[in-house]
Amino acid sequence: MAAASTVRAVGRRSRRLFDIFVAEIPWTVSSKELKEYFSQFGSVQRCQLPFNRDTGFHRRYCWIKFSTPEEVQNVLQKDPHILEGSKLALKQQICRRRSQRKSQSE
Repeated sequence: MAAASTVRAVGRRSRRLFDIFVAEIPWTVSSKELKEYFSQFGSVQRCQLPFNRDTGFHRRYCWIKFSTPEEVQNVLQKDPHILEGSKLALKQQICRRRSQRKSQSE
């Protein structure tokens, strides 16, 4: 039983390492377009593009989640990434759990 929970924990941890943070996204680009663009590098699991409730526009940044670390490396090796004439700023994002963030801030 303990082995199964260890495997699940390792799986969760490893999946968290595959995120890419994308900034400087043009206002006119949608999450669907971002997902389509990044799918050329691998299987996009999720594209999270937050919106501002007051303005109704997205906040010009997003997180892209891929299936494997190789797909993330494919994205990071290509430079520049340009959508609608604007250069995107990419950074590999290592997510931490909220409990880890709290303990570090105390």
